Amino acid sequence: MKGFEKLREKVAKFLRGIGPYEKAVDKFIKELQKTLIKADVNVKVVFELTKKIKERALSEEPPPGILKREWFVKVVYDSLVELFGGEEKPQVIPTKQPWTIMLVGIQGSGKTTASGKLALFYKKLGFKPALLTTDTYRPAAYEQLKQIATFINVPFYGKKDEKDPVKIAVDGLKKLIQDERANIVIIDTAGRHGYGEERALLDEMESIAKVIRPSEVILVIDAYMGQKAYDLARRFHERTPIGSIILTKLDGTAKGGGALSAVAATGARIKFISDGEKLEDFEVFNARKYVARLLGLGDLETLLEKFKALEESKALEKKLEKALITGRLTLRDVYAQIQSIKKLGPLRKVLQLIPGVSMLPIDDERLRISEKKMTKWLSIMNSMTYEELDNPSLIDKRRIRRIALGSGATPEEVKELLQYYETVRKLIKDVKRRKGLLKRLGMLSELHQK
Repeated sequence: MKGFEKLREKVAKFLRGIGPYEKAVDKFIKELQKTLIKADVNVKVVFELTKKIKERALSEEPPPGILKREWFVKVVYDSLVELFGGEEKPQVIPTKQPWTIMLVGIQGSGKTTASGKLALFYKKLGFKPALLTTDTYRPAAYEQLKQIATFINVPFYGKKDEKDPVKIAVDGLKKLIQDERANIVIIDTAGRHGYGEERALLDEMESIAKVIRPSEVILVIDAYMGQKAYDLARRFHERTPIGSIILTKLDGTAKGGGALSAVAATGARIKFISDGEKLEDFEVFNARKYVARLLGLGDLETLLEKFKALEESKALEKKLEKALITGRLTLRDVYAQIQSIKKLGPLRKVLQLIPGVSMLPIDDERLRISEKKMTKWLSIMNSMTYEELDNPSLIDKRRIRRIALGSGATPEEVKELLQYYETVRKLIKDVKRRKGLLKRLGMLSELHQK
């Protein structure tokens, strides 16, 4: 999107930068403010957002293993995701059939083209969509939608001479669902000229909706509207019990950020975005994906993977902590450990994240595994029964032969995995014993002090 190119460069420069962290944060915040204001995001929203980002960046400490600059970019990323609608993905699969979708919007928003794009989207998912026009104001609307329907080969209904949009909707739905067997019907309603005539548009929308009771009503908004989208989306959201948004022409305007943030502020769900002229240029809106694109995915991809790996390490920490408390380790734990090692590095690094374990001597050499060996061992464990994974002592020579045969491994490779399991199990027991000793010594020290 226009206006965000410099911000991408600033992200890359910030991550590579040297010098005082606080000074770099100030500089980046100013650049972010300029970029968002140029993208037509409300000035008050921009300053509230950047104030929160700065407070977090300077007061919170990053998680273990994460640099402060990486942490700051993640804070910016998460804050922008929230600004543009949050993490929740829109529900696009119909919960019942037939499913009727009524599209509304002012004239010139790209509503008729969006109807065709939506029909093609659902056709690709394996549904049988159909297109219906109730636009009695714009003569070209009938021909345009009919041409689109023919091009993507879906059923179409419209009546050139009929002036009652409600009757067209009722008759069209009956024909398309009963005769054409359509399971999704997309209704393209009439638009209005200018931003001041939304009332008439919404009145007509309500009159159609009361009779046909659509499964879903979607407002189509032109990204060029910028902050003006807020008022239209708010009115729409107040007038209909079902409300979601298609944002069109997102590719060619610097006002897209304003439209997105404005719509998100109403609580109406941004469901799809249209970012090109072709019927294929249409996708489900994903705030995370959108923000990653704004900031330059190439710069963020590795960083986000690092945070994802950190989240996985926390899950592994819980498993290991449980093993340390109980002194019991299963092959299921080893399976999870090997998967995590592929992303996190040696088990020693993960163990040292657990409170109290970092001070204990851990032999890293005994825990080192090659990538090839890890893949082989995962395959071996996939060939074991749940009983064998939970109680490896059951695995005798006969079971070893069966597991080797099922995984395409040799009996020696199965034995090697079991030896590794024993090494880790003994280590866990040793860590538990040492932690217990340290704890007892600590208690004795406290008693001595008393």
